[in-house]
Amino acid sequence: MATSAFLRDVWARDVVPTLTDFVRIPNKSPAFDPGWREAGHMERAVTLVEEWCLSRNVPGMTVERHELEGRTPVLLLEVPATGVGGAGKSNSAVDTVLLYGHLDKQPEMAGWRDGMSAWEPVREGDRIYGRGVADDGYAAFSAVTALEALHESGRPHARCVIVIEASEESGSPDLPAHMEALAQRIGSPSLVVGLDSGCATYDRLWVTTSLRGLVGGYLRVDVLNEGVHSGAAGGIVPSSFRIVRRLLDRIEDATTGEILLPGLHADIPDHVHAAAVALVDELGPDAAGHFPMVDGMRPMSADPVELVLASTWRPQLAVIGADGLPAAKDGGNVLRPFTALSLSFRLPPTVDPAAATAAITEALEGEAPYGARVTWRASEGAWGWAAPPTAPWLAAALDEGSTAAFGKPARYMGEGGTIPFMAMLGEQFPDAQFVITGVLGPESNAHGPNEFLDLPTAERVTACVADVLAAHAERAG
Repeated sequence: MATSAFLRDVWARDVVPTLTDFVRIPNKSPAFDPGWREAGHMERAVTLVEEWCLSRNVPGMTVERHELEGRTPVLLLEVPATGVGGAGKSNSAVDTVLLYGHLDKQPEMAGWRDGMSAWEPVREGDRIYGRGVADDGYAAFSAVTALEALHESGRPHARCVIVIEASEESGSPDLPAHMEALAQRIGSPSLVVGLDSGCATYDRLWVTTSLRGLVGGYLRVDVLNEGVHSGAAGGIVPSSFRIVRRLLDRIEDATTGEILLPGLHADIPDHVHAAAVALVDELGPDAAGHFPMVDGMRPMSADPVELVLASTWRPQLAVIGADGLPAAKDGGNVLRPFTALSLSFRLPPTVDPAAATAAITEALEGEAPYGARVTWRASEGAWGWAAPPTAPWLAAALDEGSTAAFGKPARYMGEGGTIPFMAMLGEQFPDAQFVITGVLGPESNAHGPNEFLDLPTAERVTACVADVLAAHAERAG
């Protein structure tokens, strides 16, 4: 509990004011702000976090901004081991922990409550509202203050490397190049701690066991060279919207939402199904999450176990943007020349995004209805990730840390989102143990309006991370 008390004081005094300033910076990820470098917002955000880290009292910690031409920067922090071996050894021979987070943000989105906005922080009780505060602005502060807490209490930790990137919300396109350039500096971690995930509740530590993959793309259907009167052309020229619907019907059952392409599905392991049952037993019918559905709306299944599996191990399609459609108030009696949609596919953790892209492309680029001009441009896909079995020492440390900070042992769950960095690390460090956790709990609404950080949860998660780092060092020692 001494660690929790220390962190409470540090967060109230030192973290919250800086995190509040961070919210005010509109450093949207490069996919949403192609002119990010000229705008200077990413520079401001990186500098803010960098200067805060440099001000912290962590013995031996170095803070470096790693730059590569044409890419967003990465913050690299290195902290030497305390209380364990490693002096005089190369990085590749030293037992290392890698901690990860990101500081780039999603766009504003509409729908913020009255008196709130994406770029103006609002404090309500224990919550701070604003874009990027929980996804994933808190991560750098959490990683560093966890190490501060260990030094304050005299507990050991292995050599730690903290990587804070700035392109995660774009699919981490810049990170592989940084990781390759920094490979010798980072070494071979035996433990990876990712601070960019969620929690099913705010009353215990939740550890993510899987993440879905992702494929996106842009689908456009052209039927005319210019808009024409719908009364004159209707019944002669097919609607581009209707053709888009027919193309999507090749991929998705419009009645059930089931993805029809076998290449986008994966067999669900027995232990995953058992974990979904256990999660429903723990949390009840809302185990898959509670969302602000309109009155009378119901989920896609009445089976809560199926909802958990559907949101973590089944493919899903979302239409996340559209072109060619005027605002409803501006729509005239015109047959529009084209309709274009931005598509986002979530994939089971073990599905190859390249194979999924090929299956989607084959379906959409088959014979075009009525000979319409169909254009499909797939974006780069991202692998999902499934955690390796948790070592007994780590399972014990997670339970003990969660019980000390929250009063309840840790629990495990799959996540429906994608963190490309995790798949890369899983491949790069196949022998490492993983602790993927975070603060994005019920109604925290990452990527949407009214995103918030629950401060007690952030502090307690940080305390759990400190306990895991100490247990890792004591095991190695």
